[in-house]
Amino acid sequence: MPHTIHLIDASPYVFRAYFALPDMRDPAGRPVSAVYGFASFLVKYIAEEHPTHLGVAFDESLTTSFRNDIYPEYKAQRELPPAELEAQLAACQAVAKALGAACFVHDRYEADDLIGTLATQLTRKGHDVLVVTPDKDLAQLVDARVTMFDYSKGVRYDAAAVRAKFGVAPRQVPDFLGLAGDAVDNIPGVRGIGPKTAAVLLDAFGDLDALFRRLDEVAALPIRGAKTLGAKLAAHRDMAFLSRELATIDRDAPARADLRALRLAGADPALVDPLFEELGFDGIRTRITRWR
Repeated sequence: MPHTIHLIDASPYVFRAYFALPDMRDPAGRPVSAVYGFASFLVKYIAEEHPTHLGVAFDESLTTSFRNDIYPEYKAQRELPPAELEAQLAACQAVAKALGAACFVHDRYEADDLIGTLATQLTRKGHDVLVVTPDKDLAQLVDARVTMFDYSKGVRYDAAAVRAKFGVAPRQVPDFLGLAGDAVDNIPGVRGIGPKTAAVLLDAFGDLDALFRRLDEVAALPIRGAKTLGAKLAAHRDMAFLSRELATIDRDAPARADLRALRLAGADPALVDPLFEELGFDGIRTRITRWR
C-alpha cells in the first residue's frame, strides 16, 4: 500500500530557533533554546500535518562533508555553530526519537543527501514523499512523487511551482546553481551571472553540458551582455562544473528507507516524560498527543 512519507530537514529549524529565541536554560542550567524551538516545531508539525511516516535528517558534517574534500572553501564563510548550539544538537535528535520519528545523520553526508537518498528509495517503491525544508537546494528532488514543503510559509512546491520560483525545472537546479552560485553555501558559480541569466541560459540549452558545447550560440540570445557572455563562460568553465557538482544532491548516501522504521507509531512516554522533564519542557509535554 502506497504511503506519503514526510522527510524533515532539521537544520534550518534548529538554527532558526537558536538565533530567534531568547536564552533558555534547563533545570541544570544548560542552554536549551534551540532544543525548545525545535521541539515546539516538531510537536506542532505532527499535530497539524498528521504524518503516518516521518523521518528527520540532521547535519553532522559541518566541516567533514565529502564536498569539503572536493572544494575546501565549501561553506567556509559560515561560522561554526557556537559551543552552546553544538551541545544542543544531540538533544534535538533525542527529541525527534522520543516523538516517534526515525532519525538520520552521517558525518560525511549532509541532511540533503540523506533526504535525497531516502526519497529516491521510497519513490522507487511507489510511495510519495513530502520534503519539509525552506532550502532551495532540495528543490532538485521534486518530481511527480516528491513535493517540497516550506512549512513556515505554508507553501508546497511541485514541479510547476519550482519553475515559477526559480525559472528552471527541478532537474535543472544543480545546473542553475552551477551558473548562479549560492552565497549561503559558498558555491561560487560563474562570476557575473545571476539567477535571471542562468535561467535564460538553461531554458535555451537545457544543462551545462549542452551550454558549453554550444557556446558560440550564446551571443544570439536576447539577454544583456550576450555578445561577451560566451567568453565569460569559457573562462569559468571549470568553476561552473565544480559548482554544479557541489550543488548536486548525492542520492546514494548510506541511508536505508525502512518503511517500518519510518512509521510514526506515536510519542513514547517512556522516552518523552524523562527527557522533557530533564529539559524543563513541561509546557510542550502537555501539548503532546499520543499520535497514531
